[in-house]
Order: sequence, then structure tokens, then C-alpha cells
Amino acid sequence: MTAKQWTVTLYLLLIAMTLGAVLTLGIFVTATLFHSDSYLSGVMLDHYNEGILMAEIFRRFSYFIYFIAAVVFAFEGNEYKHGRRDNYAMVSGFVVIITALMFSGVYTPKILEMQALGAEATQSEAFEALHMGSEIDFKILAVALGVLFIRRMRLMFVQK
Repeated sequence: MTAKQWTVTLYLLLIAMTLGAVLTLGIFVTATLFHSDSYLSGVMLDHYNEGILMAEIFRRFSYFIYFIAAVVFAFEGNEYKHGRRDNYAMVSGFVVIITALMFSGVYTPKILEMQALGAEATQSEAFEALHMGSEIDFKILAVALGVLFIRRMRLMFVQK
């Protein structure tokens, strides 16, 4: 394999890993954590404390998301620079970068900030709107990662 093929393969692996992580966090971790009473015996977590745990998981995941945003920026920027432009890949890459930065740089810190104010702050309409925005952003990130992966995979195997 050439250096370009290794680079694309590693890029696809990172995109697939990120998509898997986003889906795992969104589907399995949140569903399990926010229904902890079904799995724990003798230990009861209230919704606020479940949210604290989930926010900490997302805070830690944010570091990886920042890394992926940088990788997508570097790879897609390099493709653009070398004239290997693909509209679907560029748009989905841009959406990945924007949603990743929004989730890690805006939503997660603001949610942590509101949680630090106490349980009452997390029951406000402002917190609900912020949380809903973060959920929508995370779903858009998942779709954009899927589109980017499929498009780059297709471009890897289509001979021009």
C-alpha cells in the first residue's frame, strides 16, 4: 500500500471509531445511566446525579472530539489543497468539524456550568433547551460522520 492509501485507511478508521463512540454514548451509555435504578440494587441515583456522571463522560470524550475535529480539518484541507475536491466529503467534513466544536466547546462546558449551580438549575427551561440543543448537535454529528465515512470509503475504491 502507498502512503496515501495508509493515510486514507487510518483516516477512515478514526472516522469509524468516532462514529462508533458517538453511537455507543448516545444509545447505550445514556440509556443505561439514566435508568440506573433498573440495574443497581441498594444504590439509588437521582436524575441530577445521573446527569453529573453523564456530563463527566462527555467532558472526557470532548478531548477525543477535539482531536477528531483537527484530524478532519487537516485531512479534508489537504484534499482540497491538492485538488481532490469532493462536495459531499467537504460538506460532511465541515459539518463534523462544526458540530464537534459546538458539542465540545459550547454545549458540554455550559451544561457543566449549569450543573455546578445545583439541581434546581438543571430543572430550568434554559437547561432543557441547552440539553435538547446538545442532543440535536450530537445526532447531526453522527449523521455527518456516517456520510463522511461512506463517501470517503467510496472515493477510496472508485478508480478515476
